[in-house]
Amino acid sequence: MLQEIAQSHAEVLKEQTTQPCISIIIPFEPKMSQETELKHALKIATDKVKANLLQVYEASAATAVIKKLQAVINDLNYNTHKKTLAIFVSPLIEKVYYLDIIVEEQIIIGESFEMRDLIYGKKQIHKYRLVVLNSKWTKIYLGKDNQLIKVISNVAGNIATSQNEPLEPTSNCAGKKRRSEVLLDKFLQHSDRGLTLLQEACRLPLFIMGTPHTIGRFKAITKNAKNVIEYIHLNFEDLAETELRKIMEPYVADWKKVMQTDLLNQLAEARDHHKLSAGIKQVLKAAAQKRGKLLIVEKNFMYPAVHGSAPNTILRHDEKTKNAFYIKDAVDDIIEKVLAGGGDIEFTEGLLPASYENIALIEFHEHTW
Repeated sequence: MLQEIAQSHAEVLKEQTTQPCISIIIPFEPKMSQETELKHALKIATDKVKANLLQVYEASAATAVIKKLQAVINDLNYNTHKKTLAIFVSPLIEKVYYLDIIVEEQIIIGESFEMRDLIYGKKQIHKYRLVVLNSKWTKIYLGKDNQLIKVISNVAGNIATSQNEPLEPTSNCAGKKRRSEVLLDKFLQHSDRGLTLLQEACRLPLFIMGTPHTIGRFKAITKNAKNVIEYIHLNFEDLAETELRKIMEPYVADWKKVMQTDLLNQLAEARDHHKLSAGIKQVLKAAAQKRGKLLIVEKNFMYPAVHGSAPNTILRHDEKTKNAFYIKDAVDDIIEKVLAGGGDIEFTEGLLPASYENIALIEFHEHTW
Protein backbone atom coordinates (compact mmCIF):
# COMPACT_ATOMS: atom_id res chain seq x y z
CA MET A 1 0.00 0.00 0.00
CA LEU A 2 1.42 3.38 -0.93
CA GLN A 3 1.67 6.09 1.69
CA GLU A 4 -1.11 8.61 1.18
CA ILE A 5 0.23 11.73 -0.55
CA ALA A 6 -1.72 14.95 -0.95
CA GLN A 7 -0.62 15.60 -4.51
CA SER A 8 -1.50 13.15 -7.27
CA HIS A 9 1.11 11.36 -9.35
CA ALA A 10 -0.17 13.29 -12.36
CA GLU A 11 1.26 16.44 -10.83
CA VAL A 12 4.69 14.84 -10.77
CA LEU A 13 4.45 14.08 -14.46
CA LYS A 14 3.14 17.56 -15.31
CA GLU A 15 5.98 19.23 -13.47
CA GLN A 16 8.15 21.24 -15.81
CA THR A 17 11.72 20.02 -16.26
CA THR A 18 13.20 21.19 -12.95
CA GLN A 19 16.43 19.49 -12.19
CA PRO A 20 17.56 17.67 -10.20
CA CYS A 21 15.00 14.89 -9.57
CA ILE A 22 16.10 12.01 -7.33
CA SER A 23 14.70 8.48 -7.05
CA ILE A 24 15.95 6.06 -4.41
CA ILE A 25 14.48 2.55 -4.55
CA ILE A 26 15.80 0.24 -1.87
CA PRO A 27 14.90 -2.96 0.04
CA PHE A 28 13.32 -1.89 3.32
CA GLU A 29 12.03 -4.48 5.79
CA PRO A 30 12.19 -3.08 9.33
CA LYS A 31 10.59 -6.26 10.71
CA MET A 32 13.41 -8.36 9.25
CA SER A 33 16.43 -6.04 9.69
CA GLN A 34 17.83 -3.85 12.44
CA GLU A 35 16.92 -0.17 12.14
CA THR A 36 20.62 0.71 12.36
CA GLU A 37 21.32 -1.46 9.29
CA LEU A 38 18.57 0.24 7.29
CA LYS A 39 19.80 3.68 8.29
CA HIS A 40 23.31 2.72 7.24
CA ALA A 41 22.06 1.56 3.82
CA LEU A 42 20.16 4.84 3.39
CA LYS A 43 23.25 6.84 4.35
CA ILE A 44 25.27 5.04 1.68
CA ALA A 45 22.53 5.78 -0.88
CA THR A 46 22.40 9.44 0.19
CA ASP A 47 26.19 9.76 -0.11
CA LYS A 48 26.01 8.41 -3.67
CA VAL A 49 23.30 10.95 -4.50
CA LYS A 50 25.38 13.81 -3.06
CA ALA A 51 28.48 12.83 -5.03
CA ASN A 52 26.56 12.60 -8.32
CA LEU A 53 24.58 15.80 -7.79
CA LEU A 54 27.62 17.90 -7.00
CA GLN A 55 29.32 16.65 -10.16
CA VAL A 56 26.43 17.61 -12.46
CA TYR A 57 24.54 20.52 -10.84
CA GLU A 58 25.42 23.82 -9.26
CA ALA A 59 26.16 23.58 -5.55
CA SER A 60 23.13 25.69 -4.53
CA ALA A 61 20.64 23.55 -6.49
CA ALA A 62 22.24 20.29 -5.34
CA THR A 63 22.36 21.32 -1.68
CA ALA A 64 18.68 22.34 -1.60
CA VAL A 65 17.53 18.95 -2.90
CA ILE A 66 19.93 17.04 -0.64
CA LYS A 67 18.49 18.83 2.42
CA LYS A 68 14.98 17.93 1.28
CA LEU A 69 16.01 14.29 0.79
CA GLN A 70 17.57 14.16 4.25
CA ALA A 71 14.38 15.56 5.82
CA VAL A 72 12.35 12.81 4.11
CA ILE A 73 14.75 10.11 5.34
CA ASN A 74 14.63 11.45 8.90
CA ASP A 75 10.82 11.08 8.87
CA LEU A 76 10.58 7.50 7.59
CA ASN A 77 8.26 4.92 9.15
CA TYR A 78 10.25 2.05 10.64
CA ASN A 79 7.09 0.26 11.82
CA THR A 80 5.95 -0.72 8.33
CA HIS A 81 5.53 -4.39 7.35
CA LYS A 82 6.39 -3.68 3.72
CA LYS A 83 9.43 -4.87 1.77
CA THR A 84 10.53 -1.90 -0.33
CA LEU A 85 11.05 1.82 0.11
CA ALA A 86 10.85 4.24 -2.83
CA ILE A 87 11.66 7.93 -2.37
CA PHE A 88 11.17 10.64 -4.97
CA VAL A 89 12.46 14.14 -4.31
CA SER A 90 12.63 17.17 -6.60
CA PRO A 91 12.79 20.92 -5.87
CA LEU A 92 8.97 21.03 -5.83
CA ILE A 93 7.71 17.57 -4.85
CA GLU A 94 8.52 14.76 -2.43
CA LYS A 95 6.93 11.31 -2.33
CA VAL A 96 7.47 8.21 -0.21
CA TYR A 97 6.21 4.73 -1.13
CA TYR A 98 6.15 1.63 1.08
CA LEU A 99 5.60 -1.36 -1.22
CA ASP A 100 5.13 -5.15 -1.05
CA ILE A 101 7.25 -5.93 -4.10
CA ILE A 102 10.90 -6.97 -3.68
CA VAL A 103 13.41 -4.86 -5.61
CA GLU A 104 17.06 -4.46 -6.41
CA GLU A 105 18.53 -1.18 -5.15
CA GLN A 106 18.32 1.67 -7.66
CA ILE A 107 19.43 5.29 -7.52
CA ILE A 108 18.20 7.43 -10.39
CA ILE A 109 19.01 11.11 -10.96
CA GLY A 110 17.29 12.81 -13.87
CA GLU A 111 14.56 15.13 -15.00
CA SER A 112 11.49 13.15 -13.97
CA PHE A 113 10.26 10.14 -12.03
CA GLU A 114 8.38 7.17 -13.50
CA MET A 115 6.56 4.49 -11.55
CA ARG A 116 7.75 1.85 -13.99
CA ASP A 117 11.27 2.40 -12.61
CA LEU A 118 10.06 0.56 -9.50
CA ILE A 119 8.98 -2.44 -11.56
CA TYR A 120 12.15 -2.56 -13.66
CA GLY A 121 14.02 -3.04 -10.38
CA LYS A 122 11.78 -5.86 -9.15
CA LYS A 123 13.61 -9.09 -8.32
CA GLN A 124 12.60 -12.13 -10.32
CA ILE A 125 12.28 -14.94 -7.80
CA HIS A 126 12.49 -18.37 -9.44
CA LYS A 127 9.89 -20.32 -7.48
CA TYR A 128 7.59 -23.07 -8.72
CA ARG A 129 5.59 -26.05 -7.48
CA LEU A 130 6.31 -29.63 -8.55
CA VAL A 131 3.67 -32.34 -8.00
CA VAL A 132 4.90 -35.92 -8.36
CA LEU A 133 2.10 -38.46 -8.84
CA ASN A 134 1.75 -42.21 -8.91
CA SER A 135 -0.90 -44.71 -7.81
CA LYS A 136 0.65 -45.11 -4.36
CA TRP A 137 1.42 -41.54 -3.23
CA THR A 138 1.56 -37.87 -4.15
CA LYS A 139 4.47 -35.62 -3.23
CA ILE A 140 4.46 -31.83 -3.61
CA TYR A 141 7.71 -29.89 -3.72
CA LEU A 142 8.58 -26.21 -3.62
CA GLY A 143 11.21 -25.43 -6.22
CA LYS A 144 13.41 -22.40 -5.55
CA ASP A 145 16.55 -21.68 -7.55
CA ASN A 146 18.43 -25.02 -7.42
CA GLN A 147 16.53 -26.46 -4.46
CA LEU A 148 13.55 -28.79 -4.13
CA ILE A 149 11.86 -28.83 -0.73
CA LYS A 150 9.17 -31.43 -0.02
CA VAL A 151 6.11 -29.79 1.56
CA ILE A 152 3.39 -32.49 1.32
CA SER A 153 3.37 -36.29 1.01
CA ASN A 154 0.05 -38.19 0.72
CA VAL A 155 -0.14 -41.98 0.81
CA ALA A 156 -2.89 -43.58 -1.29
CA GLY A 157 -3.60 -46.38 1.19
CA ASN A 158 -4.35 -43.94 3.99
CA ILE A 159 -6.77 -42.00 1.79
CA ALA A 160 -8.49 -45.12 0.43
CA THR A 161 -9.20 -46.61 3.85
CA SER A 162 -10.71 -43.33 5.08
CA GLN A 163 -13.38 -43.07 2.34
CA ASN A 164 -16.97 -42.84 3.59
CA GLU A 165 -18.27 -44.82 0.60
CA PRO A 166 -16.63 -48.29 0.60
CA LEU A 167 -16.51 -50.11 -2.71
CA GLU A 168 -18.07 -53.53 -3.12
CA PRO A 169 -15.53 -56.37 -3.22
CA THR A 170 -15.15 -58.15 -6.54
CA SER A 171 -13.31 -61.20 -7.82
CA ASN A 172 -13.26 -60.65 -11.60
CA CYS A 173 -10.42 -58.80 -13.35
CA ALA A 174 -12.63 -56.11 -14.86
CA GLY A 175 -14.17 -55.37 -11.48
CA LYS A 176 -10.77 -55.20 -9.79
CA LYS A 177 -9.50 -52.82 -12.47
CA ARG A 178 -12.55 -50.59 -12.09
CA ARG A 179 -12.13 -50.60 -8.28
CA SER A 180 -8.48 -49.65 -8.67
CA GLU A 181 -9.35 -46.77 -11.03
CA VAL A 182 -12.06 -45.42 -8.73
CA LEU A 183 -9.72 -45.51 -5.73
CA LEU A 184 -7.02 -43.78 -7.78
CA ASP A 185 -9.45 -41.04 -8.82
CA LYS A 186 -10.55 -40.53 -5.22
CA PHE A 187 -6.94 -40.30 -4.13
CA LEU A 188 -6.07 -37.83 -6.90
CA GLN A 189 -9.12 -35.70 -6.05
CA HIS A 190 -7.94 -35.54 -2.45
CA SER A 191 -4.44 -34.54 -3.58
CA ASP A 192 -5.87 -31.95 -5.97
CA ARG A 193 -7.87 -30.33 -3.16
CA GLY A 194 -4.67 -29.93 -1.14
CA LEU A 195 -2.94 -28.47 -4.17
CA THR A 196 -5.78 -25.99 -4.63
CA LEU A 197 -5.33 -24.74 -1.07
CA LEU A 198 -1.61 -24.24 -1.66
CA GLN A 199 -2.20 -22.37 -4.93
CA GLU A 200 -4.83 -20.14 -3.34
CA ALA A 201 -2.45 -19.26 -0.51
CA CYS A 202 0.44 -18.55 -2.89
CA ARG A 203 0.03 -19.01 -6.63
CA LEU A 204 3.15 -20.45 -8.30
CA PRO A 205 3.90 -21.94 -11.72
CA LEU A 206 2.94 -25.61 -11.54
CA PHE A 207 4.61 -28.70 -12.98
CA ILE A 208 2.97 -32.15 -12.82
CA MET A 209 5.20 -35.23 -13.04
CA GLY A 210 4.13 -38.86 -13.18
CA THR A 211 3.36 -41.92 -15.29
CA PRO A 212 1.29 -41.29 -18.44
CA HIS A 213 -1.62 -43.24 -16.96
CA THR A 214 -1.67 -41.34 -13.65
CA ILE A 215 -1.31 -37.97 -15.36
CA GLY A 216 -4.19 -38.88 -17.68
CA ARG A 217 -6.44 -39.60 -14.69
CA PHE A 218 -5.26 -36.42 -12.96
CA LYS A 219 -6.08 -34.28 -16.00
CA ALA A 220 -9.64 -35.61 -15.93
CA ILE A 221 -10.30 -34.55 -12.34
CA THR A 222 -8.03 -31.57 -11.54
CA LYS A 223 -9.31 -28.09 -10.75
CA ASN A 224 -5.81 -26.67 -11.30
CA ALA A 225 -5.40 -27.24 -15.03
CA LYS A 226 -4.94 -23.52 -15.75
CA ASN A 227 -2.04 -23.37 -13.28
CA VAL A 228 -0.02 -26.04 -15.07
CA ILE A 229 3.06 -25.03 -17.07
CA GLU A 230 3.86 -28.54 -18.27
CA TYR A 231 3.07 -32.21 -17.68
CA ILE A 232 6.22 -34.34 -17.41
CA HIS A 233 5.66 -38.03 -18.30
CA LEU A 234 8.01 -40.48 -16.61
CA ASN A 235 7.72 -44.18 -15.83
CA PHE A 236 9.09 -44.67 -12.31
CA GLU A 237 8.15 -45.77 -8.83
CA ASP A 238 10.26 -43.38 -6.79
CA LEU A 239 13.07 -40.90 -7.37
CA ALA A 240 15.38 -39.14 -4.94
CA GLU A 241 15.13 -35.36 -4.69
CA THR A 242 18.55 -34.97 -6.33
CA GLU A 243 17.27 -36.94 -9.35
CA LEU A 244 14.05 -34.90 -9.50
CA ARG A 245 16.04 -31.66 -9.38
CA LYS A 246 18.18 -32.83 -12.30
CA ILE A 247 15.08 -33.75 -14.33
CA MET A 248 13.58 -30.31 -13.67
CA GLU A 249 16.66 -28.34 -14.78
CA PRO A 250 15.77 -28.07 -18.51
CA TYR A 251 12.13 -27.23 -17.73
CA VAL A 252 13.02 -24.18 -15.61
CA ALA A 253 16.25 -23.11 -17.33
CA ASP A 254 14.40 -20.56 -19.48
CA TRP A 255 12.59 -18.82 -16.64
CA LYS A 256 11.30 -16.05 -18.88
CA LYS A 257 9.41 -18.67 -20.92
CA VAL A 258 8.01 -20.22 -17.72
CA MET A 259 6.75 -16.84 -16.54
CA GLN A 260 5.20 -15.98 -19.91
CA THR A 261 3.31 -19.30 -19.95
CA ASP A 262 2.17 -18.69 -16.39
CA LEU A 263 0.94 -15.16 -17.25
CA LEU A 264 -1.02 -16.52 -20.22
CA ASN A 265 -2.55 -19.14 -17.91
CA GLN A 266 -3.55 -16.45 -15.43
CA LEU A 267 -5.09 -14.31 -18.17
CA ALA A 268 -7.14 -17.25 -19.46
CA GLU A 269 -8.33 -18.14 -15.96
CA ALA A 270 -9.29 -14.52 -15.19
CA ARG A 271 -11.17 -14.26 -18.49
CA ASP A 272 -13.11 -17.44 -17.73
CA HIS A 273 -14.12 -16.03 -14.33
CA HIS A 274 -15.00 -12.60 -15.77
CA LYS A 275 -12.21 -11.01 -13.74
CA LEU A 276 -10.23 -9.46 -16.58
CA SER A 277 -10.12 -5.87 -17.83
CA ALA A 278 -8.32 -5.08 -21.10
CA GLY A 279 -7.46 -1.86 -22.87
CA ILE A 280 -6.22 1.32 -21.23
CA LYS A 281 -9.63 2.82 -20.44
CA GLN A 282 -11.16 -0.28 -18.85
CA VAL A 283 -7.96 -1.02 -16.94
CA LEU A 284 -7.81 2.54 -15.54
CA LYS A 285 -11.40 2.27 -14.32
CA ALA A 286 -10.78 -1.06 -12.55
CA ALA A 287 -7.48 0.15 -11.06
CA ALA A 288 -9.11 3.32 -9.71
CA GLN A 289 -11.67 1.11 -7.93
CA LYS A 290 -8.79 -0.90 -6.35
CA ARG A 291 -9.81 -4.09 -8.14
CA GLY A 292 -6.36 -4.74 -9.58
CA LYS A 293 -4.61 -7.94 -8.51
CA LEU A 294 -2.07 -8.19 -11.35
CA LEU A 295 -1.39 -5.63 -14.08
CA ILE A 296 0.28 -7.01 -17.22
CA VAL A 297 1.73 -4.41 -19.60
CA GLU A 298 3.75 -4.59 -22.80
CA LYS A 299 7.13 -3.18 -21.80
CA ASN A 300 7.33 -0.29 -24.26
CA PHE A 301 3.65 0.70 -24.10
CA MET A 302 3.06 4.34 -23.13
CA TYR A 303 -0.16 6.31 -23.41
CA PRO A 304 -0.08 10.15 -23.30
CA ALA A 305 -3.55 11.29 -22.30
CA VAL A 306 -5.85 14.02 -21.06
CA HIS A 307 -8.58 13.64 -18.46
CA GLY A 308 -12.10 12.98 -19.76
CA SER A 309 -15.24 14.69 -18.54
CA ALA A 310 -16.14 11.84 -16.13
CA PRO A 311 -13.95 10.71 -13.18
CA ASN A 312 -11.24 8.15 -14.04
CA THR A 313 -11.73 8.54 -17.79
CA ILE A 314 -9.07 9.56 -20.26
CA LEU A 315 -8.63 10.41 -23.93
CA ARG A 316 -5.46 10.01 -25.93
CA HIS A 317 -3.51 13.26 -26.03
CA ASP A 318 -3.33 14.96 -29.42
CA GLU A 319 -0.03 16.81 -29.79
CA LYS A 320 -1.69 19.26 -32.18
CA THR A 321 -3.71 20.71 -29.27
CA LYS A 322 -0.48 21.77 -27.53
CA ASN A 323 -2.03 21.08 -24.12
CA ALA A 324 0.69 21.81 -21.57
CA PHE A 325 -1.10 19.88 -18.81
CA TYR A 326 -1.52 16.49 -20.45
CA ILE A 327 -0.58 13.25 -18.67
CA LYS A 328 2.79 12.14 -20.01
CA ASP A 329 1.98 8.45 -19.52
CA ALA A 330 -1.35 7.15 -18.19
CA VAL A 331 0.25 3.71 -17.74
CA ASP A 332 2.40 5.17 -14.96
CA ASP A 333 -0.71 6.47 -13.24
CA ILE A 334 -2.34 3.01 -13.49
CA ILE A 335 0.77 1.35 -12.05
CA GLU A 336 0.57 3.60 -9.01
CA LYS A 337 -3.13 2.84 -8.52
CA VAL A 338 -2.58 -0.93 -8.75
CA LEU A 339 0.28 -0.82 -6.25
CA ALA A 340 -1.82 1.39 -3.96
CA GLY A 341 -4.57 -1.24 -4.03
CA GLY A 342 -2.19 -4.03 -3.02
CA GLY A 343 -1.70 -5.44 -6.54
CA ASP A 344 1.40 -6.42 -8.51
CA ILE A 345 2.83 -5.52 -11.92
CA GLU A 346 4.49 -7.56 -14.67
CA PHE A 347 6.02 -6.19 -17.85
CA THR A 348 6.16 -8.44 -20.87
CA GLU A 349 7.23 -8.34 -24.50
CA GLY A 350 4.83 -9.39 -27.26
CA LEU A 351 2.75 -11.61 -24.97
CA LEU A 352 -0.68 -9.98 -24.95
CA PRO A 353 -3.23 -10.67 -27.69
CA ALA A 354 -3.87 -7.70 -30.00
CA SER A 355 -7.43 -7.36 -28.68
CA TYR A 356 -6.03 -6.49 -25.22
CA GLU A 357 -4.46 -3.30 -26.64
CA ASN A 358 -1.11 -3.76 -24.85
CA ILE A 359 -2.47 -3.77 -21.30
CA ALA A 360 -4.62 -6.08 -19.14
CA LEU A 361 -5.62 -6.24 -15.50
CA ILE A 362 -6.47 -9.40 -13.56
CA GLU A 363 -8.93 -8.46 -10.84
CA PHE A 364 -9.30 -9.71 -7.29
CA HIS A 365 -11.95 -12.33 -6.63
CA GLU A 366 -14.61 -11.22 -4.17
CA HIS A 367 -13.42 -13.53 -1.41
CA THR A 368 -10.00 -11.83 -1.36
CA TRP A 369 -11.40 -8.41 -0.46
